[in-house]
Amino acid sequence: MGQLETPPSTLVNDRSRSGCPGLDDVLGGGFPRGHFYLLEGEPGTGKTTLALQFVEEGLRNGESVLYITLSESSDDLHLVARSHGIQLEGANFVDLKPYEEDLKPEGQYTVFHPSEIELGDRMQSIVSEVERYKPDRLVIDALSELRMLAKDPLRYRRQVISLREFTPPTCTVLLLDDRSSRQSDLELHSIVHGVVMLEKVHREYGKTRRRAEVSKLRGSAFREGYHD
Repeated sequence: MGQLETPPSTLVNDRSRSGCPGLDDVLGGGFPRGHFYLLEGEPGTGKTTLALQFVEEGLRNGESVLYITLSESSDDLHLVARSHGIQLEGANFVDLKPYEEDLKPEGQYTVFHPSEIELGDRMQSIVSEVERYKPDRLVIDALSELRMLAKDPLRYRRQVISLREFTPPTCTVLLLDDRSSRQSDLELHSIVHGVVMLEKVHREYGKTRRRAEVSKLRGSAFREGYHD
């Protein structure tokens, strides 16, 4: 796609701003509403911070926001938000981490493989929370948990597609992934509407440089290349 110097004002109202002005400029005004977007990068690249900015922007606009965490606790997320001055009052946070009882040997399944049961339970829980809150903005953090349970790339792809089918058509969804499997990443790229890649560039001396690249934004012009 070609570069977009100035986003048309008629499109901005159809966009969900990310909460990061620089990224919105790269995206041509924000994420087109009602689609799934993948935010991927190694740990420490800023995925969670950007997701929390996305949440804050939605709250600022009076939108219903749901943040589903499969790894970190909601308390940890609030600590991160406070350290960056991000306001989260009014957002709905749901922890779907494994229960302590599920990790004990007596809590494991014997007839079916534990991952088969856990994946189905986890996906059903996500769908139930989405149906309960009917959010305008949804964050799922992180997809690596679902990928590990799915084990098979095709099964993983099917689960993400089914999630898309149960999400309100006006909801803008941000999926966080730590790029733990390149093959799965490519599978997911074909499903989502857009992909934002966050990277850390290590230098021989000085601070680590962080950069972002929009590698895909279906049907929209955006600024190509790397951005600090």
